[in-house]
Amino acid sequence: MYKIFETVDEVSQYTAQRLLDTIQAKPEAVLGLATGGTMEPVYARLVERLQRTPVDLARLTTFNLDEYIGLDATHAQSYRHYMCQHLFDKLRLPHERAHLPDGMAEDIEGACRAYSMAIQAAGGLDLQLLGIGSNGHIGFNEPHTRFSSRTHVTPLSAQTRRDNGRFFSDESEVPTHALTLGIQDILEAKEIILVATGRKKANIMAELHRSGVDEALPASALKQHHNVTVVMDREAAALLPRQQQGGAA
Repeated sequence: MYKIFETVDEVSQYTAQRLLDTIQAKPEAVLGLATGGTMEPVYARLVERLQRTPVDLARLTTFNLDEYIGLDATHAQSYRHYMCQHLFDKLRLPHERAHLPDGMAEDIEGACRAYSMAIQAAGGLDLQLLGIGSNGHIGFNEPHTRFSSRTHVTPLSAQTRRDNGRFFSDESEVPTHALTLGIQDILEAKEIILVATGRKKANIMAELHRSGVDEALPASALKQHHNVTVVMDREAAALLPRQQQGGAA
């Protein structure tokens, strides 16, 4: 299902409300969370809603998609730091219930296996929030990642490192590898919301729309899922077929 809004703020309001609805309907929900510029306004709107309508978050559990290898939790560009800055600290989420892959683990492969198993032990993801990379990656599952993958170590493509270089003082500082939730882990979520905003996402969203299910385009795996909502602003949807845009929210 496509939901197309005029502005980034409308996208963020809608997505934040969907997250809140899930939490209110199931206080013990397990959420899969994402990072990046697209998610910052989403989390800002979610925090606003939760401050207006207090909800007991003591039973909420979260699992993030990915983390850089070699950046500890205090590094300004680690995803743990991002999540604390934009969501966890503002909501006072219990630290032990907010999970990210451990990019500093001594046994990285063991940490990968343990992460996927922890999600399964928690009952699986009730809702997975996703962004999309300019090359179609979801999480850090780069093109040609097997759709059967579980949490794993992945080398970051040159395109991904260029895209993420804006968050670092120099592109050379962007880590070369990351831990990412696997595509199979993502597809086992009961519900998925993919969010794309801005003109820079227009090409990949048009490609995703016309693509078949193909490991060369990781996000195309979502076409195998029964409950996916794709949320875009008008700029991200600009290259979709006109009839698709005509169904805008």
